Amino acid sequence: MTLTASLQLAASTATFLLAATCAKSWAMGPSMFKLVLTIVLYSVGNLIMLRLVREFGMASAFSLSAVIQLIAVNLIALTFFGEKLTLVQSFGIVFAILAVGLITFGSAPE
Repeated sequence: MTLTASLQLAASTATFLLAATCAKSWAMGPSMFKLVLTIVLYSVGNLIMLRLVREFGMASAFSLSAVIQLIAVNLIALTFFGEKLTLVQSFGIVFAILAVGLITFGSAPE
């Protein structure tokens, strides 16, 4: 992965995390500003992802982004917003991370 691609992945991840945080904030106290900000942030994140799709292909770009976001969003939800998971949900997240990791890092060379 090139430095440019790594920076784009970091930028999209940060943008999606901000969008998810805004979405949770909107859910806790709806306002038009929070809604518009959430939509704008998700749109910017998706535009960055389009560049990564062009560079890596859809499967690799979205899988890698998904595993990073899955971990980061859950950390934010659990630590910042104090959400709790059941044991079954916790295992589901672990299995999802493993599955997406296998898809991403186990992909066949072109």
